[in-house]
Amino acid sequence: MILLVGSVTFHTHFAGPAGVVPIVVLGTFVYLAGLTRWRGPCYAGIAASCLALIYYKYATFLATQVLVSVWPGAAGFVEAHAQGLRAITAPLAISFFVFEFVHYLIDVCRGDRPIRSPFDFALFTVFWPSIVAGPVKRYQHFFEALRCGAGGVNSQDVAVGLVRVAIGLVKKFAADNLTGWIAYSAPLYAGMTVLDRWQFLGLLALRILWDFSGYSDMAIGFARMFGIRLPANFCWPYLAGSVTSFWRRWHISLSLWIRDYIYFALGGNRRGVARKVVNGLIAFAICGLWHGAGWNFLLWGLYHGVGIAVASTYRDVLGPLGRGIGFVFDRVPLVGWVLTMGFVAIGWLLFFYPAPEAMKMARLLFVKV
Repeated sequence: MILLVGSVTFHTHFAGPAGVVPIVVLGTFVYLAGLTRWRGPCYAGIAASCLALIYYKYATFLATQVLVSVWPGAAGFVEAHAQGLRAITAPLAISFFVFEFVHYLIDVCRGDRPIRSPFDFALFTVFWPSIVAGPVKRYQHFFEALRCGAGGVNSQDVAVGLVRVAIGLVKKFAADNLTGWIAYSAPLYAGMTVLDRWQFLGLLALRILWDFSGYSDMAIGFARMFGIRLPANFCWPYLAGSVTSFWRRWHISLSLWIRDYIYFALGGNRRGVARKVVNGLIAFAICGLWHGAGWNFLLWGLYHGVGIAVASTYRDVLGPLGRGIGFVFDRVPLVGWVLTMGFVAIGWLLFFYPAPEAMKMARLLFVKV
């Protein structure tokens, strides 16, 4: 109850009434749907969650970018409703709420026990350390950790948690300073040497890692101070020797969610190479858009989807040549690491900048102007 009261206070303070009310309504619907354990109500809860995410996070993008691109005649209609579109404000952490609600209802449909206590469900929903940027929780693991830890917090939990929070704060401080340097240097990018542009790209990659993993460290650390062990979210992703390995190390809780509830739901790799590639591209397109409503996020997701497809199929598709390339990567890991880090770093341009600007910046990495 102490954790619940603290979490509700945290969420109410930072989200405000406009952010709290939609989550309360949606959460109540999901909770009641889960109690029935019937597919109809659970599917309705999943649909309601997804529609809420689309409305709050993507309505403006879909209307002003997608709809107008597909049907230019809709520009007048969109302009007439521009003020209403601008008034849509996404509730704090709507993406994380929806992913956790969807996971909960799908697992209940698959036979897992629902959460009976409304107080337990509320705590799972608004547990404050992970509410803003994850890790994405699974309710089974969360309550197991809650039962094991919260009743017997010891000095080691507090000490480990404090150290983890401190590490996260240092990362966030470094990321904030890099943000200022990147903002200052970006207008000078075209006039830099090729080497300086690659240095810019490396620091941009560090900024994204430290910013995101720093928050995860703090979330995991604060939870550990209550005796609760949240799942790891980053595991040295910039040491990955392949794109596949990178996604096993980067934002692990999100990667596993995308794999379990989108990629596997589409059929995974059970229906041949072509279907495997298509399923991967769809999953990564959703992963990209989940990060933000914009063409650049969609392209970033597809970019990594193509990278995963190549990394997981080239040995079979290219035959002896593919196996030869794989042999080199296996025997000389440095080659795979360099190619992977170059691929990932260039992708961050799409994540951080509008698509036309990102593509121009990527081209300048290989030409001298």
